[in-house]
Amino acid sequence: MDILPQLIVNSIIAGAIYSMIALGFNLIYGTVKFFDISYGALTAVGGYAVFFFYKKLGLDLYLSVLIGVLITSLIGYLIYRFVYSPLRSRKSSGIVMLVGSLGVFTAVQAIIAILFSSQFQTLSRSTGSSQTFNIFGGIITDVQLVTLAVGVVIMLAIALILNKSLFGKAVKAVGDDEEVAKIVGIDTSKIIGWVFVIGSAIAGLAGILIGFDTGIEPTMGMSLLLKGVIASIIGGIGNVYGGVLGAFLLGFIENFGIWQISGEWKDAISFGVLIIFLLF
Repeated sequence: MDILPQLIVNSIIAGAIYSMIALGFNLIYGTVKFFDISYGALTAVGGYAVFFFYKKLGLDLYLSVLIGVLITSLIGYLIYRFVYSPLRSRKSSGIVMLVGSLGVFTAVQAIIAILFSSQFQTLSRSTGSSQTFNIFGGIITDVQLVTLAVGVVIMLAIALILNKSLFGKAVKAVGDDEEVAKIVGIDTSKIIGWVFVIGSAIAGLAGILIGFDTGIEPTMGMSLLLKGVIASIIGGIGNVYGGVLGAFLLGFIENFGIWQISGEWKDAISFGVLIIFLLF
């Protein structure tokens, strides 16, 4: 039973990462009502931005993270402004939007591979510098602890924004009925643009934290997106709070599912859970 505390810690860390992806994804989906596949690529954008400014140029860590988040937010907004907004103005169907987002995902992923190569990279400047902590028998690194703390802060911040601010009420109004929101005077295009900025920032921050924990590669976005989508479906697609619950549930199911079997089964377990939820 010595492995049990470590499984619990691993589950919580995985849940925190998945919840960040699910939060941003659900925030965007709940507002514009389509699956934004390009969202996954933005995690790699954040990771590689910090890789360039922090590891290559030698800038300050916190400044590099801030720049990385801002760049990811900007790219997310530009994708909305020049790809999704024109498609939405033409009343494009959900499948057209899905294909468009897939094209954006592929293009962003290819550009990252061209600029930085397809090799696996780490964000830390030195190896073996992580500090570890023992929590009731489970080992957690300083990066994972920061990841957990950031995940909690983002959850609380999104909850406060949606429930306590005029912007949050406008986001809910646009998500409920965009046409009615326009009639009552809400600038829906501006609101949706800010939703993409916030959602993209969350994706970039998640990619940065993952980069410091396990590393980055251009194709990292798809696996993270799939886990975020599975968590969103488990918790209720478009439901921001349900996505968080689904993320932690998925983290526990994954890690306890491989307790007695190979870790290579983790993805199979995730998709098995997805199929079960889709069926029932």
